[in-house]
Amino acid sequence: MSVLGRDLVATCWTTAGTAVPDGPSERSPFPATDRVSAAAEAGFVGLGFVVDDLEVVRDTIGFDALRSHADAVGIRHLEVELVKDWWRDPEDVPWRARWDLLRDAARAFDSPMVKIAPPPAPTVDSFEPFTGPFRRLADEAAAVGTRLALEPLPFAGISSMPQGSELVAAVDHPHAGLVVDSWHVFRAGTSLEELARTLDPATVFGVEVNDADAQPQPGRTLFEDTRDNRRYPGEGAQDVVGFLRTMAEVGWSGPWGVEMLSTEHRAKSLGDALDAARETTLRCLRLADDSSIQ
Repeated sequence: MSVLGRDLVATCWTTAGTAVPDGPSERSPFPATDRVSAAAEAGFVGLGFVVDDLEVVRDTIGFDALRSHADAVGIRHLEVELVKDWWRDPEDVPWRARWDLLRDAARAFDSPMVKIAPPPAPTVDSFEPFTGPFRRLADEAAAVGTRLALEPLPFAGISSMPQGSELVAAVDHPHAGLVVDSWHVFRAGTSLEELARTLDPATVFGVEVNDADAQPQPGRTLFEDTRDNRRYPGEGAQDVVGFLRTMAEVGWSGPWGVEMLSTEHRAKSLGDALDAARETTLRCLRLADDSSIQ
């Protein structure tokens, strides 16, 4: 009997083709409807889009039409990202337009969450500048029926899942939570025991899996490592199976996001990239199931 679910979500970069984070444009070369159809054909229950993609959708077919297409092909989960600079004055740093776009898309898509970015490095000493803005934005998310999910990054100001959990606890809002990504967990040096101890199941809004080499390649930054050198689940050195089992023990029962970012992945056709992401993740889920019932 299966202990872990098999529903998978192709997070935004998994279907983005040659687009990369923080590139001149993050817009995918693939039309949004093609990405939705390809994800459905590959057996995913959902996928994600970034702001640059959503601008194109808004200005062409519209969000409602994309939601209707997703419904028609059996995609039920559409998530959107990414809000940066959300703690700053929107008069000084123009992040507000991005947030308004993401909020409009989330409303039309009935998105379960909108991802938000942590502040840049170095690791913050105090949560005080962030708790109020996070809480206010969570109020706005709640008003359109979605939630905010912070993704801690080991090269950012909120650099680990335990620290992210502390911030979310300080915010203390039912629509403020975390995305727990296996790459970020292991690259931050967080053990699975510490992860399980510090996570509040009620604030885990998304879980994402991938894999990596034991160490970044010499001379490569952590950002370059996460952008170009991730491995498919089970094909690297990280304990992906242990991570899946730990998150299930924490209480996660939602779909598993598969976030693939690598030069290898971007070189594949959209269909082949999705097939590789799905098959490797399902293999790890089967192994996690086997180990959980021994």
